[in-house]
Amino acid sequence: MTMLYYDPFRRMQQLMQALFPEELTRTTTDVRQSGLVIPLNVYAEEDAFVIEAWVPGLTAEDLHIEVVGDTVTLEGEFKGPEDKEKLLLQEIPAGRFKRVVTLPTELEADEAEAELSNGVLRLRIPKAKALRPKEIKIKVK
Repeated sequence: MTMLYYDPFRRMQQLMQALFPEELTRTTTDVRQSGLVIPLNVYAEEDAFVIEAWVPGLTAEDLHIEVVGDTVTLEGEFKGPEDKEKLLLQEIPAGRFKRVVTLPTELEADEAEAELSNGVLRLRIPKAKALRPKEIKIKVK
């Protein structure tokens, strides 16, 4: 018999979304998911947002990242064990995941940078140029 991981917090989040309209539950950063859950941290810098995701065992080829407007989508798949007949307990997740993060401002997709190191994906996406702080020099006459 194979044992699968159950996340009660994910179920609670689904129930909250069913009970309350999106306008009441949306925060400045909206995160939606399907399939497996990968843990994320989202940081706001002065001129960019940084997303860190735990994706142990995946390569750059296993991941797909898309930035459109103010939304970042991370997709991928964790491969399961090949010899399932001998499997007694499965706690290591296997299957597809998709995380959609809506950020508070528009983004510059062309300037986004991603790096993968020791199972941690670090994605830095600059804020739209019109929204970045700009210092104005004063001319003295």
